[in-house]
Amino acid sequence: MIEKVKLMEEDLFEKIVGNNKIKEYLKSTIKTKNVSHSYMFVGKSGIGKKLFAREYAKHIMCINGGQCAEFKPKEENKKCDSCVKFDAKVNPDYVEIVPDGKTLKIDQIRKMQEKIAEKPIVSSKKVYVIDDADLMSEEGQNCLLKTLEEPPEYATIILIVSNESKILATIKSRCVILKFDKLSDFEIKTIMPNLSDDFIKILEGSLANTTDADKKVMQYNELKKIINVVENGNKTQLFTDFDLLYTSKDDIITLLEYLNIIFYEKRWLDCIEIVEKTKRKIQANNNYDMCIDYLLMHIWEAVR
Repeated sequence: MIEKVKLMEEDLFEKIVGNNKIKEYLKSTIKTKNVSHSYMFVGKSGIGKKLFAREYAKHIMCINGGQCAEFKPKEENKKCDSCVKFDAKVNPDYVEIVPDGKTLKIDQIRKMQEKIAEKPIVSSKKVYVIDDADLMSEEGQNCLLKTLEEPPEYATIILIVSNESKILATIKSRCVILKFDKLSDFEIKTIMPNLSDDFIKILEGSLANTTDADKKVMQYNELKKIINVVENGNKTQLFTDFDLLYTSKDDIITLLEYLNIIFYEKRWLDCIEIVEKTKRKIQANNNYDMCIDYLLMHIWEAVR
């Protein structure tokens, strides 16, 4: 039995990168059978909070006390019905609640309250993960509070939160709050080894911005050419070669952030200030093309 417990602890969160202190804490709650009725996982998007919630849920729901890992010898390598159904994404005792549009509706919380009153069907616990819980209205949060105040003994609720300030103090006081760190550059590289080191800096510790990563890498590499043009080219080339800035209005703030990273590496601090002024002009709805003209002209003058 000691050997099995050790294997379970080693397997738990093994495939999730980052936040090792939280891993150890959650493992300890399983080992000591001190699982809370409510948790709040707090941190910026794209750092793995939902992955942690799913892995934790699977283990605390396990009929065998989280010990359905792949043990040896083979005859012991069996999973309980709860784990089998969880892996197949058909476990009736596990529910993820996600925003309906841009908000979490109070009806979603009421429906959860109706179902949570029913005992688990195949698992030792029922787990509800409320994603983007900070998108709940105050009315929805007060509705949820009723369940958090008197939760069924077999239920655990995990709130996934990016903006903690939007959560009522009464909700926070009834949750174990775990604050997740951003991913390090090394950890992001471990997850996505094909990303360049300088592009990883743009991500600021989160994988939320890796959607269309190939496109973003291309854009970043295209903008890096500005260094060579400013140092060795002519003014006309600067305006013709960087049509990307004129044609990417929807992505322009991201592209300007890319430029800031490029300029910081060159220690072109005056250019960073020009970029920031351009961002303010665009956000104030100044003429877009004139903003890009301003950007390129002043970069040229600052460096030359």
